[in-house]
Amino acid sequence: MSQLVLLRHGQSVWNRDNLFTGWVDVDLTEQGEQEAREAGRLMAGEGLVVDVVHTSLQKRAIRTADLALLEMDLLWIPVQRHWRLNERHYGALQGKNKKETAEQYGMEQLKAWRRSYDTPPPPLDVADPGHPAHDPRYRDLAPELLPASECLKDVVARMLPYWFDAVVPDLRAGRRPLLAAHGNSLRALVKHLKGIADDAIVELEIPTGVPWVFELDDDLHPVDDRWLGNPDDVKARAEAVARQAG
Repeated sequence: MSQLVLLRHGQSVWNRDNLFTGWVDVDLTEQGEQEAREAGRLMAGEGLVVDVVHTSLQKRAIRTADLALLEMDLLWIPVQRHWRLNERHYGALQGKNKKETAEQYGMEQLKAWRRSYDTPPPPLDVADPGHPAHDPRYRDLAPELLPASECLKDVVARMLPYWFDAVVPDLRAGRRPLLAAHGNSLRALVKHLKGIADDAIVELEIPTGVPWVFELDDDLHPVDDRWLGNPDDVKARAEAVARQAG
């Protein structure tokens, strides 16, 4: 039996402002920091032991992991960071207000861009300063790996190699990983773990700052999973994520 903990970053500045974020490296709000600390307290209170941490290259996930680990007195454990755990790239929508986008293009188009499995938003031009080609953290990546826009199907394709190459070896070695990442990169992983259908995974809401604990069998299939914390609070945070469409 293996244990895996998934943790979506706490509320970010652009979560609060209802903006498409994607690969834009925004920070946590004060509420997001509090959510991250509470996640650490919840894990400590449950007696969970974490041996290694995996995060994206984005500060909202990095700081969430650090704040949670600080509460657990585990800042010293090994950490790996990788772009394949980044949030979904929202292309030319990044930085745009979701409500205003709905008013401009209609709710059906917004829903397709946000939640359809295989419809990416309009791509970001490579000449745009916000394109990852201009970000030093991605300078060693081959240009064809850098997304200009992604749908969830794309995130599954680029996230799974990291799961198999980096996280699975930890689990096989008996380590207990914490993955601090994003709504869509975690949604992509859960789709794989639970075998969720394409049309069903888009309805999965992952609340900010709530640890999600998985117990895996010897074949790394989930035999149990649970959210930590007050069920009403978990539900309220999930509903807050869903409301960001409007």
